[in-house]
Amino acid sequence: MSQQHFWNEKFSRQGYLYGKKPNAFIESCSHLFNREKAFLCLGEGEGRNAIFFAKKGFDVMALDASDIALKKLQEFASFESVQVKTKCIDLNEWEPIKKYGSIVASYLHMHKCDRDGLFSKIEDALEKSGYFIGEFFSTKQLNYSSGGPKDIDLLYTVEDFLNRFSNCKKHVVEEILTHLDEGRGHQGKASVIRVVLQKN
Repeated sequence: MSQQHFWNEKFSRQGYLYGKKPNAFIESCSHLFNREKAFLCLGEGEGRNAIFFAKKGFDVMALDASDIALKKLQEFASFESVQVKTKCIDLNEWEPIKKYGSIVASYLHMHKCDRDGLFSKIEDALEKSGYFIGEFFSTKQLNYSSGGPKDIDLLYTVEDFLNRFSNCKKHVVEEILTHLDEGRGHQGKASVIRVVLQKN
């Protein structure tokens, strides 16, 4: 099953699967981002992070494999009277053509074998001193029913980040328990990995 087919099935349901509020951890890092720099949301889905930052005056680009999700993102953006650029693409096929001051991601489903490629592209796409900030389900999320994949190959460890991003300062790479309240898709106690990386 292609990424587009998988995510279109999820996002074709009525409403916003992960709600309309931004990811709480990414929102808590808002003070680190520079409005004068381009802002990129990876695997953005229906737009909860993208719309939040567009409303704050950022120039936002959102990438996602689901055309259905991106259509809902644009409806959300129109309702909020903001603009967000979008591109429908599998992140394995994404090739950065510009630099971004900020890149964010919440709960990317990326197979272990594909992480070297994607993380290298993220690092290359960051401007000097730019930030990559994200929250990801850890391998321990298999113990919880708050959301996320049940395939350990799609879950993360802190080593996934510590052993990569050699050109970034690792301000935060931690595994914690948190409580998710993100639409009907993410509810309850969850084991997550949070990262705050800054390009050298």
